[in-house]
Amino acid sequence: MPSFDIISEVDNVELKNAVDNAKRELSTRFDFRGVEATIELNKEVVKLTSESDFQLLQLADILRGNLAKRGVDANAMNTQKIVFSGGKTCYQNVEFKQGVETNNAKKLVKMIKDAKIKVQVSIQGEKLRVTGKKRDDLQEVMTLVRNAELDQPFQFDNFRD
Repeated sequence: MPSFDIISEVDNVELKNAVDNAKRELSTRFDFRGVEATIELNKEVVKLTSESDFQLLQLADILRGNLAKRGVDANAMNTQKIVFSGGKTCYQNVEFKQGVETNNAKKLVKMIKDAKIKVQVSIQGEKLRVTGKKRDDLQEVMTLVRNAELDQPFQFDNFRD
């Protein structure tokens, strides 16, 4: 029986490249000249540091633009609350979602069942396995998942006939 997996992963190499490009862009930006502003990557968390919250929003936009150029979906970004530390600086952590979150997995299963497509969906850890008799049914599920508005990017893996 044909099957595939629904996964949600961020390519760490592309993430590192996007952060490096954002750092380069930050060093050439006129509006950040003479300002203490940094972008740091630590595993799957990017730390944005600046002197004001407005500049943090600009840093997040720079990062988002570079992620788009590198093919990383910005929906994987999970921005945390802005923290003011000391008198002069503030920072914000940006985490990247890995794996399908359980709430989104349950919503996907319900959405696929409500569409009455003849497939079986099972949650297997941080991914979903979709199995069906016809390839067309699986492709219909892929289209349904692509059009879903669930604040998380999804990829399809291990398509087997």
